[in-house]
Amino acid sequence: MARVLFINAGSEGHINPTIGVVQELISRGEEVVYFTIEAFRERIEKTGATVRTLDGQKFIKAFISGGRNYLLERINGLLRTADIVIPSVLEQIEGEHFDYIIHDSMFGCGRLLAQILKLPAINSCTSFAQTKASFDNMLEQLVKKIPAEIYDEFHLLSAMVKEKYDVEIHSPYEVFCNPAPLTIVYTTREFQPFGDAFDQTYKFVGPSISSRLTEENFDFTAIKGKSPIYISLGTVFNQAIDFYKLCFEAFENTDHTIVMSIGEKAQIADLGEIPKNFIVKNYVPQTEVLKYTKLFITHGGMNSTHEGLYYGVPLIVIPQSADQPIIARQVANIGAGIQLQNQGLTAKQLREAVNHMLSHSSFRNAVAKIRESFQKSCGYQQAVDEIFKFKRQYDI
Repeated sequence: MARVLFINAGSEGHINPTIGVVQELISRGEEVVYFTIEAFRERIEKTGATVRTLDGQKFIKAFISGGRNYLLERINGLLRTADIVIPSVLEQIEGEHFDYIIHDSMFGCGRLLAQILKLPAINSCTSFAQTKASFDNMLEQLVKKIPAEIYDEFHLLSAMVKEKYDVEIHSPYEVFCNPAPLTIVYTTREFQPFGDAFDQTYKFVGPSISSRLTEENFDFTAIKGKSPIYISLGTVFNQAIDFYKLCFEAFENTDHTIVMSIGEKAQIADLGEIPKNFIVKNYVPQTEVLKYTKLFITHGGMNSTHEGLYYGVPLIVIPQSADQPIIARQVANIGAGIQLQNQGLTAKQLREAVNHMLSHSSFRNAVAKIRESFQKSCGYQQAVDEIFKFKRQYDI
């Protein structure tokens, strides 16, 4: 048995793919200590892991303080989280022994902690992976638009973190992508853009879909045999009352049954009168609902995209933020759905997009191909197989 330090400050999209991995690690005898924010304590504790928490509010405040207009500002924000994450983790594990560390690819100063603790490191990548060459090329294309003072701040913050924690930071790529000797990517090479560009240190294990370990109340008799359209903007960028009302306008006089999840931040009462063919909830058991769904209107988060395609559902992707435009483009590129822009979207355009997709079998055919690649992969079980191979390499 080995002791595993898992660092993941992130959101639902970063947490959920790791649930099955942690359960599988523990079932094979590993002891897992998992750092996250308080909001995910119960979910992680149900896996059998020991949970330690980071101050989520301070983390987000530090991250956002870097700025949001440019990619390099977000990287600077991640560097600013070092003084929130690193001292807290080191204090809470003082005197403890760990055999290896698994860190999220975009949160938690994982690569820095791996250096400080001198632990073999595994990178948990819940979005599309990026090589250093592709990342540097992207940054180079953006460089003319980035004010010089943002670069100056990056170099200043890097120097401060290096001096304070005795770590090496060679590039923005290292801060943003947290590279490690092994990177577990929760998609397939077939869905990953330029999948052939990645060497064998990247293991594409496919979607990690497992029980969310949450209490859920949903009446499935209301949708059985009705092949509903499912609408959700995820768990972060979902305060979109105007969009939900647009969906009412688009589909209230149709034969479609609609299931709509609006998240915990929006109030159902704010939507006004709900059409009779709509089932509106703050939260629904998404993976179960998708098993009955004929079309998924989604924000294009990686979790939701994977789950829709895994269950063979074509997608209309309306990206809101973060990596969602990239994911939306890839869905369209493989023919598994279409992308719509949220800004200026009308009820008529949304209704016509749905009719177009439901009347063309090419979308379902494309989904069937990618679904096959997803279901051939073994997700969290393959991830743990790769972790155990990694352990043997390091004689753990």
